[in-house]
Amino acid sequence: MGKAKKRSLHLGIRDRFSKLSRSEAIEQVVDMLKKNDSDVYGLVTLFGITAEELLEAGASYEAVKGLGGLLS
Repeated sequence: MGKAKKRSLHLGIRDRFSKLSRSEAIEQVVDMLKKNDSDVYGLVTLFGITAEELLEAGASYEAVKGLGGLLS
């Protein structure tokens, strides 16, 4: 994790996580999508997660499609 991401996480943007790897972030996003949590946008943009990664991790197609143009 780079300095900027560590600093952002430390400043409270993501109070729930102290250190977060990319694979852990993908798992968190999938869990958030299953719960219909709106905070998913922050993690997706912070890590640049793609739709393919979310689908491979177990997210439903409808949930990923609902994110619209946020995903590449």
